Amino acid sequence: MSRLSQKQYEWRVLVAMGFYTACMLLEWPLVRTAASLPVKCLLALVPVVPVVYVIALLARRIRASDELEQQTHLIGLGIATAVVGVLSLIGGFLSTANVLKLDGSILIWVFPGLMLCYGVARWRVARRYGGGMFCESDSALAKHASFIIAGGVLLLAAWLCRSTLDALRLGFLCGTGAGLLGLGVVLAIAQRRRRGQVGE
Repeated sequence: MSRLSQKQYEWRVLVAMGFYTACMLLEWPLVRTAASLPVKCLLALVPVVPVVYVIALLARRIRASDELEQQTHLIGLGIATAVVGVLSLIGGFLSTANVLKLDGSILIWVFPGLMLCYGVARWRVARRYGGGMFCESDSALAKHASFIIAGGVLLLAAWLCRSTLDALRLGFLCGTGAGLLGLGVVLAIAQRRRRGQVGE
């Protein structure tokens, strides 16, 4: 199996996440109104498909990478698993003791939390080895610009559709858009600082 270029990987992830966002906005609200249990289960699990596809893309890239890059991924995944596992354990004990009121919907945030911790941990490990989080050489667009554009598009969609969206979908768009926009700004600042240090 041939290795995906950074550009191919980015476009496939972008399409998959666009499909995921469309599912959450258009298909997910139908779950509440479905009368049949099999239909309700099917509708509830449709957004999982693009996420599993992105995981498969990431696994393919990791498998085709060199040993050092594989090691940074493995350490990042190990740290992320430990952090999310401990936080889940703490949340479970506090919920069982009736200190926190948590329902099953909190489980939706386990995977995004895992990916966030993984990204930060892998970035730190890669920096220790003298690398970075992303390969910019064959990227279609600067990383910070990609995140800023994606976040801006989601926030614009939230603003344009604010009167027709329920609180869950509006919150999803605003939260995801603000998160992507913030990440883009952080990456832009980090890149500017790196260029300033190199220029000195």
